[in-house]
Amino acid sequence: MNNTEIKAQHYEEIRQLVYNKAGIALGESRQALVQARLSKRLRALSLNEFEEYIDYLRHDESGEEIVELLDVISTNFTSFFREERHFQLLTEIVQKAVASKSRQFRLWCAAAATGEEPYTLSMVIQEAAEGRIPDIKILATDISTRALRACQAGRYDEARLKTVPESSRRRWFRKDDDEYVAMPELRAPLRFSRLNLMEVPYPMKGPFDVIFCRNVMIYFDKEGRTKFVQQALRLLAPGGILVVGSSESLAGIAVGMETLMPSVYRKGMA
Repeated sequence: MNNTEIKAQHYEEIRQLVYNKAGIALGESRQALVQARLSKRLRALSLNEFEEYIDYLRHDESGEEIVELLDVISTNFTSFFREERHFQLLTEIVQKAVASKSRQFRLWCAAAATGEEPYTLSMVIQEAAEGRIPDIKILATDISTRALRACQAGRYDEARLKTVPESSRRRWFRKDDDEYVAMPELRAPLRFSRLNLMEVPYPMKGPFDVIFCRNVMIYFDKEGRTKFVQQALRLLAPGGILVVGSSESLAGIAVGMETLMPSVYRKGMA
């Protein structure tokens, strides 16, 4: 047997650990993927067997290895302006805030991944506000420290920016060799922080005008989705908007919220 082959019992232990820590439900079909990704951790720790790795996890009082584990198995696929209709809606929301002479705007991006979404949000909000909302803040969180490092770097190759309109690309990015780097003005409203959505209550105070949490809850079971929605409802301002992924549904979970359109929910005013 290959000394880095994962046995069914060890995969089940890892599945349970990942679920307990992050609410991510790993299916049986992902065993080979998890084995391939975690084999790198075994080599980094000079371990020979997955049994040794699980024992290492159990005795890691620092909690650092569970963060490494979640980093390795997390899928951070994203792109600029993904599901564009959500950004069209955000433009309308910001324009209404401008019309009502709002002095501030608060948004939480709950799954920042490698940064494309929060930087898109910063572009959209600032372009829609046209300088008429002086206080804009965007909190961008993710469970993955590796992803957050990419967010903070804000460096992307040209292929990654192909969905960014040329005018926005020129305004918000500077060319640096073969990469594009986020300008200080684009970064200015953003704050990046690590957050595990399964560890409640969340430390933020809110209230947020809009919360984006897209293509994350597909990895949660109903209990995990309910836990997040309850926290989102607590943190949203009255009339605030929750945006989830187009493939996600909060049917039977979004109590206290009305459906504006598929994947978009509004908190009541009361």
